[in-house]
Amino acid sequence: MRSWGGKIIVGLLGMLVGGPIGLAVGVLIGHFLDRGVERVQSFNPFRPYRPGEKEEVQDALMSAVFSIMGHLAKADGQVSRTEIQHAEAVMARMQLNPEQRRHAIDCFNRGKAPDFPLDATVVEFRQRIRHRRHLVLVFLEILLQTCLADGELKPEEERILIRVANGLGVPPDQFRQILNMLLAQARFAGAGGGGAGGAGSGQPGASRPSINEAYGVLGVEPSASNQEIKRAYRKLMSQHHPDKLAARGVPEEMIRMATEKTAEISKAYEMIKTARGF
Repeated sequence: MRSWGGKIIVGLLGMLVGGPIGLAVGVLIGHFLDRGVERVQSFNPFRPYRPGEKEEVQDALMSAVFSIMGHLAKADGQVSRTEIQHAEAVMARMQLNPEQRRHAIDCFNRGKAPDFPLDATVVEFRQRIRHRRHLVLVFLEILLQTCLADGELKPEEERILIRVANGLGVPPDQFRQILNMLLAQARFAGAGGGGAGGAGSGQPGASRPSINEAYGVLGVEPSASNQEIKRAYRKLMSQHHPDKLAARGVPEEMIRMATEKTAEISKAYEMIKTARGF
């Protein structure tokens, strides 16, 4: 529903000052004021949900994630046992109940179909989340984490993800930044950063993560100032804080997965702090 407050108030003020011409000018100014307010509201990540909207958005997020996950698994022409195990691991990490698990499997199988409408699925998801653009980043991060479960991103998977990001209106440079950070986090965890199932679980001969990998986890260059590093760390930790994710409508099941990497972020930050002495 469009706002008319600005048009009415500024229009009346204009009429009092300049008569009919003032009214016309006031209505025009009020129109632009109302449009500005609408834009600010539409991009407010904490905008209240209308009754039933939160459940609709959460269902759209879950359905899109698992169906596109199935499509990614079939990207090379066949779904391997390893890829199925990865999908099952994601469901386990999300701690889905039996009904949610059945729904996730149905979506995954739908995504494997040769005629799966990827572009239409992305468009529908974008329409259903509407102004809640922050969910796009959560969505892409979960898909990327799934693709990186085996430690690498296959070219065919990357092509699909670029297509998805483009359909969601994410600029290529922003998508590349997200991808690079997640790749760095995967390498950091695998090199001993402490990720679940990674090499950092105290196994003999496990390599230690490098300082360059630590910078990559935070998405900064080694030449970044201490202040830039602190800002990057605080921003990442804020983005993945469970309370903030919940307020923005991210399903509890996905919050568990989205917050897992905060351990790697913290470890990387501590490594950089030690190296720099601040």
